[in-house]
Amino acid sequence: MAEIIDGKKISQDIKDEVRDKVATLKEDGIEVTLAVILVGNDPASGVYVSNKKKACEYTGIKSLSYELPANTKEEELLSLIDELNQDNTVDGILVQLPLPKQINEDRVIRRISPDKDVDGFHPESVGRLSIGERGFVSCTPAGIIELLKRSNVEIDGKECVVIGRSNIVGKPMGMLLLRESGTVTICHSHTKDLKEVTKRADILVVAIGKPKMIDASYIKGGATVIDVGIHRLEGKKLCGDCDYDSCAEVAGKITPVPGGVGPMTIAMLMVNTYQAALMHRGRI
Repeated sequence: MAEIIDGKKISQDIKDEVRDKVATLKEDGIEVTLAVILVGNDPASGVYVSNKKKACEYTGIKSLSYELPANTKEEELLSLIDELNQDNTVDGILVQLPLPKQINEDRVIRRISPDKDVDGFHPESVGRLSIGERGFVSCTPAGIIELLKRSNVEIDGKECVVIGRSNIVGKPMGMLLLRESGTVTICHSHTKDLKEVTKRADILVVAIGKPKMIDASYIKGGATVIDVGIHRLEGKKLCGDCDYDSCAEVAGKITPVPGGVGPMTIAMLMVNTYQAALMHRGRI
C-alpha cells in the first residue's frame, strides 16, 4: 500500500515558515501586502478567495479585498489593476478566475505587472520559467515540486510523466520537473498508447480533468503519483483524476484528494507574495 503524501501537513509547514519570515520583515517596518480581486459571485471562487484571505491572516500578510459585481466592465477591472500596479504598498495582485464572460481573461492577466504577478500566469512569468530566469511560478506546479522534495522523492534523472498540457498546470509542471533534471514527457488527449507511456514513470503527475480516469493499470510499481484533479461526485464526495484505492495498491507514494495538492496552491501563493515583497525592496 502506498505511503500517503500529506499536503495538509506540508502546506502548514510552509505557511509557518512564511509567517516567521513575514514577522522578521515587520520588525524592519515592512508590511507584505496582497491585493485580491473577485468579480461576480461564483460560489467556488468565493470559497477560494476566502481561503486565501485566511492564509494571509495566518501568515501575517496584509490582504486587500476588492469584490466587484458580476456586471463589472472590462475597462473598470483593468483600471483597478493599473492603480494597484502603481501602488508601491501592494506587493502582489491576484485576480480570481474564472471571470464573467464580458471580460477577456487574457487581457486581464497581461495587464498585471509581471513583478506583482504572484499567480505566475503572465506570459513574461512563463517566459522567465522557460529560460531559467527568476520569476513567479504558477502556484500549483510550484507546490507539487515542494511536495516531492519534502517527501524525499528524488527528481534528478527520474522518468517524469505529466498528463495534461494546460498553461496553469501541465506546461509549467513539465518545465519545473525539467529544471530539477527530471526526464520529462507531457501527455495529452492525442497521446498514443497512454498506458505504455505512464507505466515508464517514476513520477506521474495527473492533471487531466476527468474523475477517476487513471487506475492501477497506468502505474509502474513503486511510482510516486501526484493527483491534481478535484471533482465532486454525487453525495458531495470529492475525488481526483485517479482512482485512489486502485492506484494506492501499486504506487510507492500518492497524494490523496482532498488533502494533497490543493492545500499547497495557497501555501505557494503566500511564498510568492513574500518573495515579491523582498524583490520590491531589493532584498533578492
